[in-house]
Amino acid sequence: MWTYEHSVETDAAPEAIWRLWADVENWGTWNADIASIAIDGPFVPGARIEMTPAGDDPVHLVVTETVDGELFVDEARFGGLVLRTEHWIERGEKLPTRVTYRMRITGDGVAELGPQIGPAVTGDWPETVAALIERARG
Repeated sequence: MWTYEHSVETDAAPEAIWRLWADVENWGTWNADIASIAIDGPFVPGARIEMTPAGDDPVHLVVTETVDGELFVDEARFGGLVLRTEHWIERGEKLPTRVTYRMRITGDGVAELGPQIGPAVTGDWPETVAALIERARG
């Protein structure tokens, strides 16, 4: 398994962060890497998202879990690999809210491919989370 996690504490309201996450078709307003995005229905488990990163081919995600106001999980499959991304809103230690993105890559060839694919996918997370928080603070 390959894993990576990025967390930030903020004074942004958890409800504002959740609203931004649940508004999938507008993720590109705070995630600069998204050229286009679409969801096939409500933001619930089973929803399919087609996200096209800038200058890249579309990525197909499936929402596998949601806990309103707290968590959503999406998965992408590439060959024998599963890229699972968990997005958490929790109580912070120093500030009221902690936002966490966590990726776990599992499957065939993960020992070789995880260290190649993982950093390419997660490399912009610090900027993405910062932009999400800034937008949530409005």
